[in-house]
Amino acid sequence: MNMDFIFLKSILSQWGGDYVRGMGPGMMNWGYGLGWLGTIISIVFWIAVIVGIIYLIRWLAVSSSNKAKSEESALEILKKKYAQDEISKEEFQEKKKDLVA
Repeated sequence: MNMDFIFLKSILSQWGGDYVRGMGPGMMNWGYGLGWLGTIISIVFWIAVIVGIIYLIRWLAVSSSNKAKSEESALEILKKKYAQDEISKEEFQEKKKDLVA
């Protein structure tokens, strides 16, 4: 009978609040040792992730605009060569098809 009471008391103490707040049976204070430092590290980590995403989006936008500018500049060069009679009309049309496609 006494053994049943001890067993019942141990079960009820797990749910009854005999433990320190935030630590249940077997928790051993895992994750609570860093305090404010853990919060600061977490904030710095998420700021770094957000800044990284912003730079990635910006880099993708700049690289795509540079690609478009390089294609336009090649077409402009072709137009200048045609205007200066360095290439014939047939050559101009063939090369323009290659650039546009």
